[in-house]
This record gives sequence, structure tokens and C-alpha cells, in this order.
Amino acid sequence: MASTRFKSQIMTASEIERTLVRLAHQVLERYDEAKELVFIGIRRRGVPLAERLAAKVGEMERATIPVGSLDINLYRDDLSMVGNQPVVSATHIPFSITDKIVVLVDDVLYTGRTCRSALNALFDHGRPRRVDLLVLIDRGHRELPVEAGFVGRTLTTTETEIV
Repeated sequence: MASTRFKSQIMTASEIERTLVRLAHQVLERYDEAKELVFIGIRRRGVPLAERLAAKVGEMERATIPVGSLDINLYRDDLSMVGNQPVVSATHIPFSITDKIVVLVDDVLYTGRTCRSALNALFDHGRPRRVDLLVLIDRGHRELPVEAGFVGRTLTTTETEIV
């Protein structure tokens, strides 16, 4: 069995939990109408975060917050470098996003390219009133003019480090 090496642990499980609670509060402070909110996670690691955040917001507001998942593989600008046949997962958005406040969720923001791809994919499903990006970790080093509206933790990294 191959072993996996990690450079360092960025957040413990309890730190992630506290950060998600804080982010849920921040979302509610900005958008006081929970009925207009939907959470959409970017596959793969954004989906469980979106589910957890929607559950926390739902508990606070005594409401059910819709959650969807978005596959961006066909929207990537490096598709030709990834391979001839990219693995495409299902996008699952079982509700209308038209005129909703979409909180797009991902684990890490780095160059901004994933977010650009996600926006292209998202607008194929409707026209939201607003889209806000929520990330657990912001590493900096943007290649595109992308900024998260909600950030769990900002890390100073070098461009060659892998998170």
C-alpha cells in the first residue's frame, strides 16, 4: 500500500468546524433572506463543504437551504493538457438558480481558474441574482481577477507549494 505524505496540516477538524460556523454566520449577516440562498459546491472538495454550510445556515434559520454540485471539467481552460477524454462527473442542481443568491463553494482558491470555469458552468443553468465565492483556504497567487467574498483562512504560500 502506498503511503501519502503531507507537508503539513493546515487546519484540524475542530478548526474547520469553527471556521464553517463563522462562515455560515458571515453569509447570514450579508444575506438576511435565507429563502433566497442556494449553496453550490464545486466538485469534488467543494461539495461536502457546501453541504455542511447549508446545514449550518439551515439550523440557524430553521429553513432548508438547497445544495447542488457543479462539475467544471468540460469548462477548464487546460482541458487539452489534461487528456483526450476528461472524466466528467454529474452536475446536480435540482432547483432553479434564476434570481437566487448563489454561494459557490470550494476548498482552496489559488489561481482563480477553477472559479472562472465554475462561473461558466453555472451560467449554463440559469441567471442568478448574485454569485458569491466562499473558500475554506485562500492561497493567493491569482492569475485571474477573482476574489472570494467569504474566506475561512488566508495562507501565505510560495507558488510551488502544494496544499
